[in-house]
Amino acid sequence: MTIRRIHSGGAYEAKIGYCRAVVAGGFVHVAGTVGQGEGVVEQCRSALGIIAKALTEAGSGLEHAVRVTYYLPDRAEFEPCWPLLREAFGANPPAATMIEAGLIDPAYRIEIEVTALLPG
Repeated sequence: MTIRRIHSGGAYEAKIGYCRAVVAGGFVHVAGTVGQGEGVVEQCRSALGIIAKALTEAGSGLEHAVRVTYYLPDRAEFEPCWPLLREAFGANPPAATMIEAGLIDPAYRIEIEVTALLPG
């Protein structure tokens, strides 16, 4: 089986020793991704953009997502993100879980992890 690793150059990739995404076994596994911005909605939008870029580089896309996990330090901040998530996944919503957990830096309000099919 061929494994392909996709790096985005994020600050934590080299520090921790991981990559943005791994293509293996017919799937694209995208690491937990945080975004930039002042609030949870801006960070959610940014994280989805980073994830979409990694999926595109892998040959997939958000429309092929089969699983998504959302991590938030405050579950009350999740609902404002729902419109962005509906827009991002459209008519192809993946199975999803939201977990309340501390993130690597208190400035981060949401982290998103995605698994998507690799078409073809």
